[in-house]
Amino acid sequence: QAVLFSQIQGRITRMPFREGARFKKGSSLVQIDCDKYRAELAAARAEHEAKEKAHRNNLQLAVLQAVGQLDVEISAAETKKASAAIKVMEINVRGCEITAPFSGRIVEVLVHEYENVFPNDKLLSLLDDTSLEIELVLPSNSLSWLAKGQPFMFSVDETGRPYSAVVKELGANVDPASQTIKITGRFEKLPAEVLAGMSGTASF
Repeated sequence: QAVLFSQIQGRITRMPFREGARFKKGSSLVQIDCDKYRAELAAARAEHEAKEKAHRNNLQLAVLQAVGQLDVEISAAETKKASAAIKVMEINVRGCEITAPFSGRIVEVLVHEYENVFPNDKLLSLLDDTSLEIELVLPSNSLSWLAKGQPFMFSVDETGRPYSAVVKELGANVDPASQTIKITGRFEKLPAEVLAGMSGTASF
């Protein structure tokens, strides 16, 4: 599960997915008005072009000893600075569209179209439900017989049905207060009716 944040300030122009909707990796989830940032990028590229021409001119003048070495070095530094400004503006433009980092479902929509957002504002909560994990808490003495890859049945309270599963990972430490250990399991075949957040009981 992941929460996506805004990287830039702007007005949201498009949010095609609603809560519960499925999306594929790379899908456009949020689009922010990008006219300002595209204009800033164009200006940065023009500035870089001017600085680069000035630097090339200084290099030619230096050959004729018509300009000092300091002027050449300053023009070179200004060209690099202009190039860095382009990279910053390109990052801003890329931030105008937020795409899905994985396939999954929308858990919660935290903003809406036409709202103005700022950097680090929460936008969407996403869930990758293509491979749900089972989190178990077992007595620590289970380690005497429990092993990675061991099969078990997991009965889900909400569906009232048992499903085949296997132990995926054993916890790294035992809770000394409760004498329990956390175990991660996975379904052998992901049931379509099982949703993230459901509870159940494991039988070994």
